[in-house]
Amino acid sequence: MIPAAFDYACPTSVDEAVRLLAECGEEAKVLAGGQSLLPMLRRRAASPRWVIDVNRVPRLRGVRQEAGSLVIGAMTTHHDVIHDELVRRHAPLLAMATETVGDPAVRHRGTIGGSAAHADPAGDLPPVMLALNAVMVSRGPRGRRTVPAADFFVDRLVNALEADELLVGIRVPALGEGWGFHYEKFQFSAQATTWVGVAAAVRRESGSIVEARIGLANMGATPLRASAAEAALAGADATEDAVARAVGTAARGASPMSCPSAPSEYRAHLARVLTRRAVLAAAGITGRNAV
Repeated sequence: MIPAAFDYACPTSVDEAVRLLAECGEEAKVLAGGQSLLPMLRRRAASPRWVIDVNRVPRLRGVRQEAGSLVIGAMTTHHDVIHDELVRRHAPLLAMATETVGDPAVRHRGTIGGSAAHADPAGDLPPVMLALNAVMVSRGPRGRRTVPAADFFVDRLVNALEADELLVGIRVPALGEGWGFHYEKFQFSAQATTWVGVAAAVRRESGSIVEARIGLANMGATPLRASAAEAALAGADATEDAVARAVGTAARGASPMSCPSAPSEYRAHLARVLTRRAVLAAAGITGRNAV
């Protein structure tokens, strides 16, 4: 299908992009990597009056360290996130999950900010942002604003940005020693939507799990934290049996969408299975009852 007609603007600075968004308001869509927006335009699932292309804003790209966190520009591509040394050293969970996004062509064009702003509950990166307690940084006419990831994803394909705000970066706190990470997901085929994804960050000391953070993809209208499983894991022995008991609550409070190929009950089962795998891997638990 051919997209509906729209006007096109290509700002070269953040200030110019924000000014255009303020002028166009709800009638504008921001074009980042285009891996989500362009298919929507072709299907006319979105018909904006203006498309504002921010690909020529260099300040929106790159990764830097700042006050104990990584600051990742919203236009940093998936490929660059995967291969960035700072990300691999201080936020390896983000690199792990990003490696599973689409195919090489998608990862070379798609951006971390575009993925976050699209707010797809089946997306691989939003649950990672929840598990890492990431903070979204936006710019608008009223200045800079920060929104915790827990408050950024409002509904299916709806984020917390105002119509005149531009997502400029994502701040990811660097986690210290003792943390392990893993990302698990299930999908019917390589290019299919993720049925369930699990991002796990686990801190282990001696023979116990001190803290666990678990983000779930496609278990509701927004990405979710598996809060009940996190609470059950805190203080649990670092054994297969203890983890298996704790993650039985992984789907508690979730409301996964049901379809003929993946009923909600099956998605809940997948969430428990994948959470178990992710937590065991993140905690470095191998072998029967290993500690």
